Amino acid sequence: MNLNVEGRPVLSEANGRPLTPYKGVGQHKPTGRSSGPPIKTCAQFPPDGNKCVENLKEALRNAGLKDGMIVSTHHHFRNGDLVAEQLFMAAKELGVRGLVWFPSAVFPCHDPLIRFIEDGTIHHIEGSLNGPLGAYASQGKMPGLGVLRSHGSRYRALQDGDLRVDIAVVAAPSCDHFGNMTGASGPSACGVLGFAVADAQFADHVIAITDNLVDFPCVPWQIAGNHVDQVVVAGRIGDPEQIVSGTTLVTRSPERLRIAKLAAAFVSHAGILKDGWSYQAGAGGTSLAFTIFAAEKMRRQGVKASFVRGGSTKVVVDMLEEGLTPVILDGQTFDLEGVRSVRENPGHIMTSPFTSYNYHGKGNIASMLDVAMLGATEVDLDFNANVVSHSDGQMLHGIGGWQDALFSKCTILAVPTFRNRVPIIRESLTTLCGPGELIDVVVTERGIAINPKRTDLLDAVQGSSLPLRTLGELKAESDQLCGGSGKLFQPAGKPVGVVTWVDGTALDTLYQIS
Repeated sequence: MNLNVEGRPVLSEANGRPLTPYKGVGQHKPTGRSSGPPIKTCAQFPPDGNKCVENLKEALRNAGLKDGMIVSTHHHFRNGDLVAEQLFMAAKELGVRGLVWFPSAVFPCHDPLIRFIEDGTIHHIEGSLNGPLGAYASQGKMPGLGVLRSHGSRYRALQDGDLRVDIAVVAAPSCDHFGNMTGASGPSACGVLGFAVADAQFADHVIAITDNLVDFPCVPWQIAGNHVDQVVVAGRIGDPEQIVSGTTLVTRSPERLRIAKLAAAFVSHAGILKDGWSYQAGAGGTSLAFTIFAAEKMRRQGVKASFVRGGSTKVVVDMLEEGLTPVILDGQTFDLEGVRSVRENPGHIMTSPFTSYNYHGKGNIASMLDVAMLGATEVDLDFNANVVSHSDGQMLHGIGGWQDALFSKCTILAVPTFRNRVPIIRESLTTLCGPGELIDVVVTERGIAINPKRTDLLDAVQGSSLPLRTLGELKAESDQLCGGSGKLFQPAGKPVGVVTWVDGTALDTLYQIS
């Protein structure tokens, strides 16, 4: 174990690859050149452009699938994904073992994949773990370590060559025989395919799997067939109805509605909500409510945004179609109204983690945002925050774009002071996921705490009617209400996962729970 700059013990390697301890925001200087797939020639492919093969098993055999390879899938269908299980069933039938699964995210629908870990088809998962797979890995049952990356850092890892995907299987709601694909149309339309863009660019072999083969050319495509080696037509690749979940619905909780209303009041009083402002619209219930309250203020004040950075939902689509913003820069589609809008609205732009989040690039959209509205499971008194575990240490949530969005000009964490009588504001974190220097404001139902380093924000709201508090005051109040601050998780088991920072350095370690 090594100690990083935050004093967190981190492993020197994960799954056989060396780890660099976190050095601080912007302190790790990358070297070298971007990675890339093997060079291929048009002579390897049919001259008529028809790359269709009979089934996924044949495609995997053609791709040379063998023991220990890294294979990837993507979560555009969220809890409705049907491709990952098909992939590993085919791999098992081929007798392949010890695979590394590199998903862009996992969901409860991936519970059936536990059997492929137990029978040896999958060795370990390099991706954010939650739901049944998170619980399974937290119990120390997965042979390898879970390596948790943000959406932007997943793209960066492929670009930088941290790992190489041998075979990427991309779910394509519409695809032609050449491999041009889009998520905007077809019976399984899911919207944006941004998370697969990196795999299409950097994987050694790319398989498009579709349940809607269309005539060439499939336009407008988000991923070009020039990146695709084979096309498979399957019975069904996903259930778009399951894109929507409890986290993509506007909250009905009076407590969380108050948090959202206070956050909207803060950006208004601070002078942030003005003509040309921009913000990231998360999919959490509180964030969606914030968007509704902010839109109301925009109408009253005659203000329009310059752009909104999605995850797209009906709430944001309504803003676009009303004219409150000219553009949605969408990295992920969270409901069926978002899917419709991607298809119909020219101002609804499909993006990827490269344009939105990649930290090892020549700038990104995240740093241009005026506001990012995010959640957290824990916050300490120095504004450091946790999003992947609760106080019991179990992996419950993915990092997603959370770390990447911290680079906005004003990052707001909208959190209740306690959940299930466990305080959210703590002396120290169970797991460190984001440094406090990038977190500007914490909004709770009991008041608003501004990071003392942001003297400009403190000055902007001085004399306002906002309920300004310190984190210490909020903690004392919640501790009193909950009868104490609760037990601090004490690592006793073996390491089961690594939390990485956006630059690939090691931020913290996740441990086996009892």
